[in-house]
Amino acid sequence: MPSPNILAFSSSRVGNGGYLESAASIIQHFLGEKTLNIAFIPFADVTLQYDDYAAKVKEGLAGLNYTIETVLPQTAKKQIEKADAIMVGGGNTFKLLSLIYTAQILDLIRDKINAGTPYIGWSAGSNITGPTICTTNDMPIVEPKSFNALGLFPFQINPHYYNIKPEGFNGETRDQRLTEFIIENPGVPIVCLPEGTALKFEHNKLSFIGKCNGILLQGEEGSTEINRREITIDEDISWLM
Repeated sequence: MPSPNILAFSSSRVGNGGYLESAASIIQHFLGEKTLNIAFIPFADVTLQYDDYAAKVKEGLAGLNYTIETVLPQTAKKQIEKADAIMVGGGNTFKLLSLIYTAQILDLIRDKINAGTPYIGWSAGSNITGPTICTTNDMPIVEPKSFNALGLFPFQINPHYYNIKPEGFNGETRDQRLTEFIIENPGVPIVCLPEGTALKFEHNKLSFIGKCNGILLQGEEGSTEINRREITIDEDISWLM
């Protein structure tokens, strides 16, 4: 029976690097050398036309042996059905999920991935791999039909993870905001992905990869105490599945 193959990046860029520059070789190793038709879902972007967004992705992955097709809401079902791989870009997670519901492709994407079609996402595209999008950093600029996402992973994801509190700043840190989620949803862990890191799930193994450690946040029913521990580079965290 096929198992899912998922690559969930924190971000499209690392530091001052180019768009998908750090991700390209990982994607190539993940997908292999064969020619593939990739359905790219650009729905999360707010400022660019979909074809312009896809052009950035094609430029970032130039030299790789893949055909990247821009998925449009009105033809999304047919495009997803025939795709060899699915790729979902970053932007606003609420807009992304709203349009996925509008195009009626949430179940189709999930079914394709569970049948073995590779999935690659970054930022918002990684957020939707969890049960819900409730740990996104984005503002709810639109209201999706539901916060329920693909549920490929049984835990939440927080991309672009950064937990620094500047001197004199009186707002909440990222950990404080994520702690609020855990208190309300104590049985659901959160994997926090700093930029330059990703989750890779293949051959039924979940690995944390990248240039720095990540963070795992967990809580217990009836307690406001949060267990916070580092996830080390290349650590096998399959037990979370």
